[in-house]
Amino acid sequence: METYIPRALESVVLRYSQHFKAVLVTGPRQVGKTTMLKHLMERERERGVERAYVTMDNTALRLAAESDPALFLQRYGTPILIDEIQKAPELLPHLKILLDKTDELGLVWLTGSQPLHLMKHVSESLAGRVGIVEMLGLSQAEITGIPSVPFMPEPHYFKERVALREPVNVAALFETIFSGSFPGIRNLPEDLRSGGYESYLDTYIMRDIRDLSQVADESKFRRFIAAAAALTARPVVYSELARLADIDEKTAKSWLSLLVSTYLVKIVPPYANNLLKRLSKQPIMHFMDTGLAAYLTGWSNAQTLELGAMSGQIFETYAFDEIAKSFINAGKKPPIHFFRNNDKKEIDLLLEQNQTLYPVEVKKTASPTLSAAKNFHALNPVSRDDAPEGLDSMRRCIGTGTIVCMAEDALPLSKSVWAFPVWGI
Repeated sequence: METYIPRALESVVLRYSQHFKAVLVTGPRQVGKTTMLKHLMERERERGVERAYVTMDNTALRLAAESDPALFLQRYGTPILIDEIQKAPELLPHLKILLDKTDELGLVWLTGSQPLHLMKHVSESLAGRVGIVEMLGLSQAEITGIPSVPFMPEPHYFKERVALREPVNVAALFETIFSGSFPGIRNLPEDLRSGGYESYLDTYIMRDIRDLSQVADESKFRRFIAAAAALTARPVVYSELARLADIDEKTAKSWLSLLVSTYLVKIVPPYANNLLKRLSKQPIMHFMDTGLAAYLTGWSNAQTLELGAMSGQIFETYAFDEIAKSFINAGKKPPIHFFRNNDKKEIDLLLEQNQTLYPVEVKKTASPTLSAAKNFHALNPVSRDDAPEGLDSMRRCIGTGTIVCMAEDALPLSKSVWAFPVWGI
């Protein structure tokens, strides 16, 4: 029997259940949404609360929900957990009626494998009644059992985080990167993981894609997914995606939105500020599971991945994924942007919090130098006191810069720039 790994979002779900009548947990297939909620149901049972469980992946249950949703809800009652609610949108108006009859909170838990904006019936029927929680794969904090907190580029955060773990060398880190974040696939023997990823693609991704859109040529779509994995941590260039998948640019744009909709890819928006002229409007994309990205691009083990041509890209994507999860696992939207100006000065990640910008560069090195922060000065105009009239609101402070790397400890490189090991996030 697999050992349950406590998830950082457990406390978020329980808190939402105290403030909303319904809670919806969205996220990719097979990241543990149902497992987490069933674990919380066990804790409820210990307090004498019996919550019913039904899944809309079950054809018979889905047909029953479609044919007579009111009778279906009457049959199972509340409290209830309904899995994959996007497959039975007929239930949602009846859930609204049910919830409007009571002031009781946390009555209904839902899971869905599509973002909220695609589940328009949820937003229309349960507006104001549902708390939305996004869940991704396992974070390294969850895997290692240390507290999960949002990434905060400040010296006190750096010192506290590295004190929680022993240093991790690059070989061990790439084993983690290669293993990915899907709990079920991580638990497979290494020689069976490729079969696990193939099954994941066939059973879930392609099926969900068919639910979302008509893809005429599935073999080309699979090639497109592999192309997106190969271009992780790169600016979005539709012509390049189209060329690699042998499709046109319009199709590449449509298909990339499908990868976003199934949580395979996150698009990081470009930073915009009127005090910074000539900024690129090009976003960057990151694959959200490094193990799946490695499988799709043909790397057979962690060692070849570490030494291969994609080593730096996959390291950068891993750092992004962990930073993004640190916010998502706290129930927050990651305040992350990509910075690039027309002079080709790039900053891998730019966090904006409390009117402060925190530049982050990601380097797969154990001996970072201040030269890695050479583009941070491109942000200086936003902190000047002489902002043009009408643009005062665009002024920002510049916070501590960070070089996320493979150092053995957190250490200052200057008064305003720190090196911080990726294993500490």
